[in-house]
Amino acid sequence: MKFLVITDLHQKASNIEWINSIIEKENPEGVLFLGDVTDMGTANDAVEIVSSIKCKTYVLPGNCDPRDLPDKIKAVATDMHGKTVKVGDYDLVGLGGSNITIFGTPFELTEEEIDSKLRPISKEGMILMTHAPAYGTLDHIPNGTSVGSPAIRKIVEEFHPIVALSGHIHEDIGAKYIDGTLFVNPGPAKDGCAAIVIIEDKRAYVRFIGPLDPA
Repeated sequence: MKFLVITDLHQKASNIEWINSIIEKENPEGVLFLGDVTDMGTANDAVEIVSSIKCKTYVLPGNCDPRDLPDKIKAVATDMHGKTVKVGDYDLVGLGGSNITIFGTPFELTEEEIDSKLRPISKEGMILMTHAPAYGTLDHIPNGTSVGSPAIRKIVEEFHPIVALSGHIHEDIGAKYIDGTLFVNPGPAKDGCAAIVIIEDKRAYVRFIGPLDPA
């Protein structure tokens, strides 16, 4: 299975043409959009943006998205906030928003809320898509501090996803294999960053697409 993974577009709708050019070339089975579709915008803004993506799209809200995004996005995409969806032979599991930040953004959750929403829907060997990263992996801000979610980390350690996809931290782009899980932060789509994730025989592989590279 092949997916285009994007996150943190922050309402830069001018980059949709670039995203669609990747879709045309790569022909993915779906686009996994990890949140921050808008930049403190409305759910209608998000619907307009996502409806322009020329592929089946699975969408999470980010911390900069409105609380009603999951309900409104259903009109044009698959809402993945607090949901499990079967994609081929795999369980696609999602949770949007972020753990608590210092910025007081619209869609933040306590660690207890993250655990209570994510644990019941988690599956062994899932494809995990969250906006916030797991604590300690691809979650470092420029001063080196980890700001990811301990609750997501515990879920990963317990359920061993094939791949754990996250965004939120624009500066910590990359991929790491840890205990059989591939962690991926594709980087912010607003800056022309994305990733192609391929899953074969219950193992994930990633290829990054750089700033405004037409792939």
